[in-house]
Amino acid sequence: MKITLEEKKILLDIARTSIKSIFTGEKIPEPDYGKHPVFKSHSGAFVTLTKAGSLRGCIGYIISDSPLFETVCDAAIHASQNDPRFPSVSQSEIKDLSIEISVLSEPFPLNSYDEIEIGKHGLILEEKGKRGLLLPQVPIEHHMNREQYLDAICQKSGFSPGYWKTKQLKLNAFTATIFCEKDLEAK
Repeated sequence: MKITLEEKKILLDIARTSIKSIFTGEKIPEPDYGKHPVFKSHSGAFVTLTKAGSLRGCIGYIISDSPLFETVCDAAIHASQNDPRFPSVSQSEIKDLSIEISVLSEPFPLNSYDEIEIGKHGLILEEKGKRGLLLPQVPIEHHMNREQYLDAICQKSGFSPGYWKTKQLKLNAFTATIFCEKDLEAK
C-alpha cells in the first residue's frame, strides 16, 4: 500500500492524539478523505508503543470493517489501555512513548514454510481454536531465523516451540507498511 510521508505523519499524530484523548476528552479531528483517500481503506493496522526501547503495548486488527484512520485511532487507544501484558498507560507516560504503526496487507495462505521471507512476512496461525500473530518486524528485531520465527508463532498461539515440526501448519502471511515517529522526525 502506498502511504505518503504526509499521511504517515498524520496517522502517527492521530494515534498520539487518540491516546491523549483518553485523559483530556479531546475530540479526534475528522480526516480529509478527499485529499487522503488511503484513510478510507479497510486495511488492518497495528499500533506498537515502546518506552525507553521496551515494548509498552501492541494491539491491532488483521482486517478492519472501519476506515484505516479510525482503525489506527482505535488500535492506539487499545494498545495504551487494553494490552493484557501491561498495565494501562498513564497520562504522565504519554510524552515518553514512541509510536509505530504497521498497516497490513490482506492475509494470504502459505503453502510451505520455505515461502516465509524473514522481514517481509508477518505470520498468522489459527489452529485448534487458538490464534497468534507476529508482525514482520518481530524476527528482525529479535534476530530470528525461520525456525525460530516458527517457534515464536507457535508459542504466541499457545503451542510449544517446535509444534510446527509435527505437521504442516496452515499459516497465513501478510506484508506491512511500517513507520514510526523517530524515523519521520528528521524528514
